[in-house]
Amino acid sequence: MSSYYESEDLKKFGDIGRHAGPLAEEFFKYYGMVTGADGALTRREKALIALAISHSEKCPYCIDAYTTACLETGANPEQMMEAVHVAATMKAGITLAHAIQMNNHLDKLVL
Repeated sequence: MSSYYESEDLKKFGDIGRHAGPLAEEFFKYYGMVTGADGALTRREKALIALAISHSEKCPYCIDAYTTACLETGANPEQMMEAVHVAATMKAGITLAHAIQMNNHLDKLVL
């Protein structure tokens, strides 16, 4: 079944520079510096963060890429799912925190 997101398209990510080569080159340079080596965070930790964000931002290409990256860097499925749950609770908390804005506005309107 065909869908808007085709897993084969992930292989085309390098083509993002087709119409803006210098910008893509800078992006890939930066991307490599951030994700390509251990720093204050290990590559495994970075992959888990990226996997969680991939779910939060709903990017199927990133989910595929970082599921693979997590396994390649030594994360296990339980760690991967826990990272996704962290992203889910953050998303819920961020949504609920905005209720304060609603409450503030209600206080002005109802009083």
